[in-house]
Amino acid sequence: MTLTRRSVLAGLSASIAMPAIAQGFTVTDALGRSVNLKGPLNRVITTFNYEEFTAVSGVEGWQRVVAMSRTPWESWRPAIFGRYSRVIPNLQAMPDVGHIEDNTFSAEKVLAARPDVVLMSEWGFSTARTQMAQIEAAGIPIVVIDYNAQTLERHLASTRALGLVMDRKARAEELAGLYDSQFRDILARAGRASGAKKMVYVELGQAGPDTIGNSYNGTMWGKIITTLGADNLATGRLQGPWGPLAAEAVLAANPDLIFMAGSSWVNRPRAVRTGYDADEATTRASLAAYAGRPGWAGLKAVREGGMHAIEHGLCRTLFDYVAMQYIGKQLYPEQFADVDPVRSFRDYHARYLPVPFSGTWMLPLKA
Repeated sequence: MTLTRRSVLAGLSASIAMPAIAQGFTVTDALGRSVNLKGPLNRVITTFNYEEFTAVSGVEGWQRVVAMSRTPWESWRPAIFGRYSRVIPNLQAMPDVGHIEDNTFSAEKVLAARPDVVLMSEWGFSTARTQMAQIEAAGIPIVVIDYNAQTLERHLASTRALGLVMDRKARAEELAGLYDSQFRDILARAGRASGAKKMVYVELGQAGPDTIGNSYNGTMWGKIITTLGADNLATGRLQGPWGPLAAEAVLAANPDLIFMAGSSWVNRPRAVRTGYDADEATTRASLAAYAGRPGWAGLKAVREGGMHAIEHGLCRTLFDYVAMQYIGKQLYPEQFADVDPVRSFRDYHARYLPVPFSGTWMLPLKA
């Protein structure tokens, strides 16, 4: 058998890490909490960020998962869950501990699964305080993971924490390094741009053009837009982090760019279609229906080719730099001329994910 540099490094990493895991170790999670863990961690519960978990741990990491919150993946993104189910043998039958947002999350089910550790989202940890206290009182450690904050620091801390918990420190460090370099490169490119700021409108294209979907203020797509130095139409116009903007406000602002967030939602026949199973013609046809709204033909973004579809699931992830690259390329074509966001996402799949890249994730209305 030929030994590659990667296999040698992986073997060295494992030989170094295993004694520490057997004796116990401390993980600093996304909130900066020092969590003491006793190894080996053979029984893991994960409740969110499943694609991040898979990127760090690999398919084999799921052999140590004894339960999960199924709703955020199986119900919210069933087409993607189905693809992963075909390559992760125990995923389809994985026991469910419930979901915090719909009040089905059960501390009793967590305890019954006898986990060595629970991986919990920040929003879940801060919302379900009673259940979290019950779990910790039973001596089960909770490691908080947070990609929703959309900060470089928490993205990196979450990735490294996953690597320590799953004994994949080298792989996690490689992923953290990739994200750090891509994030900094994007900000540097945007920082070199000059001229007037562009006005950007983002809407969740889920229910069809007759229904105005959510826009985002200070979070999700709104956070990405302002991080890239553009003006977000929703800023100052929404009372909370998300909600629909009045049709008149969009027409009056006449944005330079419009991004309609789509996905592979079920029972949403008029949504903007993106994802693994969407071809370009399907995505453009679903996007064109929104461009046909009253008054939209006269908007600058529609007239000048600045209307785009983008996969909603690209936001607040370990690979959200791909979405940042795509939006940055529309804002600053010269600075991002040599950046290919689709290739970036294809490369990420090839290196870190067990499912092959396919479909349409981001594209302009006009080819």
